[in-house]
Amino acid sequence: MLGSGPALLEMLPLAQFGVLSALATALASLLSALLLLALTRQLWSLRWSLTRDKESSLPLPKGSMGWPLIGETFHWLFQGSNFHISRRERHGNVFKTHLLGKPVIRVTGSENIRKILLGEHSLVCTQWPQSTRIILGPNTLVNSIGDLHKRNRKILAKVFSRGALESYLPRVQDVVKSEIAKWCSEPGAIDVYSAAKSMTFRIAVRVLLGLRMEEERIVYLAQIFEQLMNNLFSLPIDAPFSGLRKGIKAREILHANMEKIIQEKMERQQAEEEYHDAFDYMLSSSKEHGQQLNIQELKETAVELIFAAHSTTASASTSLLLQFLRHPAVVERARSELEGEGLGCESHSGHSPHGVTREKEEEAADKETGRLLSAGGRNHQYAGEGFPQSQSRVPYLSLEKLSRLRYLDCVVKEVLRFLPPVSGGYRTALQTFELDGYQIPKGWSVMYSIRDTHETAAVFQTPELFDPDRFGPDREESRAARFSYVPFGGGVRSCVGKELAQMILKTLAVELIGTCKWTLATENFPKMQTVPIVHPVNGLHVNFTYHNPL
Repeated sequence: MLGSGPALLEMLPLAQFGVLSALATALASLLSALLLLALTRQLWSLRWSLTRDKESSLPLPKGSMGWPLIGETFHWLFQGSNFHISRRERHGNVFKTHLLGKPVIRVTGSENIRKILLGEHSLVCTQWPQSTRIILGPNTLVNSIGDLHKRNRKILAKVFSRGALESYLPRVQDVVKSEIAKWCSEPGAIDVYSAAKSMTFRIAVRVLLGLRMEEERIVYLAQIFEQLMNNLFSLPIDAPFSGLRKGIKAREILHANMEKIIQEKMERQQAEEEYHDAFDYMLSSSKEHGQQLNIQELKETAVELIFAAHSTTASASTSLLLQFLRHPAVVERARSELEGEGLGCESHSGHSPHGVTREKEEEAADKETGRLLSAGGRNHQYAGEGFPQSQSRVPYLSLEKLSRLRYLDCVVKEVLRFLPPVSGGYRTALQTFELDGYQIPKGWSVMYSIRDTHETAAVFQTPELFDPDRFGPDREESRAARFSYVPFGGGVRSCVGKELAQMILKTLAVELIGTCKWTLATENFPKMQTVPIVHPVNGLHVNFTYHNPL
């Protein structure tokens, strides 16, 4: 045993040498891996630098292309608005990046946006991310270009005409009344963003598509549509459990549920000439333009109509209530305007300030309601078994009544400036052109920023403040530069449903102010996530109660 001591001492340096050797090998492997990553990133950046148009002397915009294949997609998804703000501060109003599998030029500023929006079909063409194009389908308005886009837009023009909107309004108001009744009947707080998505989905399904379904079916389809929306902006990789595969599956379920109903509507319209919903207007308009839409086109258009009325309007509805919570003085001024037009809660709880009795007011309101509902078609009523009864005393609205609410119009416009639901739009360069002294190479994607342009436009005084009066007759700040205010885009690609969206927002505002009270259920206001659609992180939780419960 004693003789083993020297041998053990001799083995210790050998053991230490083995550990050091292993550490050196691991460190060398790590350094090699880091060098390889750095090299691949440089080669990736070089690969895109070589795509610049050699015939143009202008440089590519500044910026980073991120990592091979994924680019800066994960930074964009996780950082939200900070991603674009930090890069705009570092590189300027025009910078390059790589998102969702494509090289992208991000653009801010009214003059830059003007060039893009007015250059549709000549400088640029629409180009949503590949995942969005696959999931929504090739026949939709957002994905169509050239003559197909012009044809689809003509067909949808009748769907959002003034006459059509007037017929939708009473049924939109019915849905809003019923949804607010549910909010006020809840003993606890409501997550406004979730509730707004439920409301706009019901408006899309019941009012635009005219579909009559059981409540369980609507809830199920709303969940499926939410799955489609959650995967609309995903990596274009069609693999099991990928976002794209989930989005496609959701789309197929929605198409399967709508096919039979659409066929029934087509058969019914051959025997009737009445218009009951947006789908009826669309079928009629397609006939007028000599176009016979096939069942696949109709299914894709049905999903697009829900897409158009659902998430962006739910986002704006949530932002509207958030600003109501932050700015009670704005609410009180809007309330005074409603009462002056006979639309506030005080206007229907006693004698009129002009000496007209409540009974006469209600009689006149009943006549107006009957006229509007007759124009709006049959089966407008929404509340049914299992739903709380609405206690709203707000009379049925008309487009003419809404047009008289000038201050409310300013409030809605300012909400859309301050928190535009969509941060921007996508285009593809049809030819190389110049922006801010940089070349935009042919074939590259261009993403123009609505939000950043609203925040940086010189025409807006103190743009960081919520100030509806900036749209009032004394200031009208947005008129100084046409493309400084673009919540609905512009040019031939401007949102075809913008009047419907504003009508829904104003109807919601009138019903909320004229019907109920609300308080924030949390200590602090939520942070807002801006990608892909503006919404509150972890929700906006609010308690609702009626002004004068029955």
